[in-house]
Amino acid sequence: MSLDKDYLHYPQRHYGMDHELYKWSMLSERAPVQWPNDGKLALWVNVNIDFFPLSQRQNPVAVPGGMKMPYPDLRHFSLRDYGNRVGVYRIFQALDKFSVKPTVAINGAMVDRAPYLMKFIAERQDEVLGHGWQMDHLHHGEVDPADEAQWLDASLRKLRGYFKQPVNGWLSPGRMQSAATARLLVEHDIAYMCDWINDEMPYDFRSEAGVLTAMPLSNELDDFFIMGNNLHSEESYAEQLQDACDLLLAEAQSQGGRMLALNIHPWMSGQPHRIGYLEQALAYITAQPGVWSATASEIHQVWQAQQKR
Repeated sequence: MSLDKDYLHYPQRHYGMDHELYKWSMLSERAPVQWPNDGKLALWVNVNIDFFPLSQRQNPVAVPGGMKMPYPDLRHFSLRDYGNRVGVYRIFQALDKFSVKPTVAINGAMVDRAPYLMKFIAERQDEVLGHGWQMDHLHHGEVDPADEAQWLDASLRKLRGYFKQPVNGWLSPGRMQSAATARLLVEHDIAYMCDWINDEMPYDFRSEAGVLTAMPLSNELDDFFIMGNNLHSEESYAEQLQDACDLLLAEAQSQGGRMLALNIHPWMSGQPHRIGYLEQALAYITAQPGVWSATASEIHQVWQAQQKR
């Protein structure tokens, strides 16, 4: 039995990508980007401040980093709490030690749940990234768009109101999106999102409400992905960050500026047996000539200013 002649024909079939969400292009063929101060590699370190509820919703997939044991999963719940009370301060000390400017992705629910930490971040004047309401509110195709809009609105109102910042960037819980997410982000004055990891530099992303920027926050270099998911050692984690730095700097010599995006969880890298390896990687990266430490918004602004739309 042969296939119908129209089986492989559909409206968006064309060279590159079979959709119009973004333009297909090779990274090596794009116009080179020049970072400030003759920088070759933009270092973006993203710190996650998450709330994982003890009693989880019924989601289509497991919550990344969420509870794993039968209720009440006190072991994992208290470990996540440890990150927001203990580990996070080690993370900030390590970043300050090497003059690294962090971007902090915060669940909206954390503003009321951890006032001590929110005050600390506000006093540091760190840049804040929208990060959903809480880690159990996953954005996916089975969520009513009205509910998703309410989660977005509640999170951004809470963060913008407390930190007195524009909060124009977004990282969804678990990097998950529905078909409506990009549109809702534009409608809530979000300029860039970090969920799509199909590149190593920013790129334009189209939605029904307009264009925003996709700022890929590497999952491959995520501490939870490397050590918690892949079960690699702390030594290997540090080596992988250093290897990525070396290769991206080498590419930047001939192809223009590159971006090294590191995603960090305080309950993972803030442990006493791990923090030294994060410091080892940061010491190596920041010692390389041409590394520009910047927040996500700073990288976005410089990149956007050099694009010809």
